[in-house]
Amino acid sequence: MRREPVIAVTLGDVRGIGPEIIEKALADESVRSSARFLLVGPAGTSLRVDERIGEWTPAGDVVLAGRLAGRAIERAVELAQSGAVQGIVTAPLDKAALLAGGYDYPGHTEMLAALTGRRVAMMLAASEPNEGMINPLRVVLATTHMALRDVPEALTIDVVTEVARTTRDGLRDWFGIEQPRIALCAMNPHAGDGGRFGREDDEILAPAAREAGIAGPFPADTVFVRAMRGAFDAVIAPYHDVGMTAIKVASFGSAVNVTLGLPFPRCSPDHGTALDIAGRGIADPSSMIEAMLLAVQIAQRVSQPTALRRAP
Repeated sequence: MRREPVIAVTLGDVRGIGPEIIEKALADESVRSSARFLLVGPAGTSLRVDERIGEWTPAGDVVLAGRLAGRAIERAVELAQSGAVQGIVTAPLDKAALLAGGYDYPGHTEMLAALTGRRVAMMLAASEPNEGMINPLRVVLATTHMALRDVPEALTIDVVTEVARTTRDGLRDWFGIEQPRIALCAMNPHAGDGGRFGREDDEILAPAAREAGIAGPFPADTVFVRAMRGAFDAVIAPYHDVGMTAIKVASFGSAVNVTLGLPFPRCSPDHGTALDIAGRGIADPSSMIEAMLLAVQIAQRVSQPTALRRAP
C-alpha cells in the first residue's frame, strides 16, 4: 500500500497572494485527496498554520514580511531533512522583502541551495503539452538571478556541464525519463553565426555540450519549439530571461518551478507575489494546484524502488 506523502507548504510573503492561492488550491478535490499538506508560516493570516514561525499583523511592514517568509523556508527545509515531510511547496516571496528581513539570497533557489549544501538547478516545467505539440516544455537555467552583463563571465564550461548533470538526474529520477534528451540554448543570436555575433557559443557552449553529452547550442528562436514538438525533454537556457520568457509565453499559469538537485522535491507556482491584486479574492490558483500535485507525484516516485521509479 502506497504511503500518503506529507508535503510542507510555506505561505510565502503574506502581503501577497500566497495565502489566497493556497486556500483555493486546498479546496480543489484533486489536491485535497492527493496528500497531507502541512502549512508553514505565521499566525494572523486567513489560514490556520500547522507550523507557526511567528505572527503577522495588519500593521506589519516589509521587513517583518521578509523575515517571516525566510523563517518559513528554513523550517520547511528542517522538516524535509528530518523526514517529517517528503517535499516542499513554496508560495511566492518578494525578493526585496526577503533581503530587508535579513536573508541575502536572490530567491528561493539560491536559499535552498545554501540551506542544503547542494548544487541545484532551476527548472520551469509545463504541466502538459501545448495544443498541437507533443512534449510539455521544460526549461532549466544555467545562470539564474543576475544582471545580463554578468552572464558571459558566469557561463563557464563547468557550470553548463554541472547543470546538464543535475538536469539529467532530475529528469530520470523525478520525472521517470530513462534516457533524457537535453538541448542547450545558444547565448547569442543565431548561435553567434560563426563568431559574427559573439564567440561564447563556439568557445564555451559548444565544448560544454560535447562534454556533457547534450545537443546544441541551438538558436533560441527555434530550440524551444523543437522541444515542444518532441525533439527534446528539456532545454538548458544560458540566462534567466531567455528561458523564462519561453516557458511563460508557452504555459503561464500552469507551469511549475522545480528545484532540481535537492534531496527532496521542491515545487512552486510560476508567478510572483502579485501584491497589486492581493486581498481582492481574484488570484488564480492554477499554478499552485499544479505545483502541489507535482510535488506529490515526485515524492511518491522517489519513495518507490528504483526499477519502478524510472518506468515511463
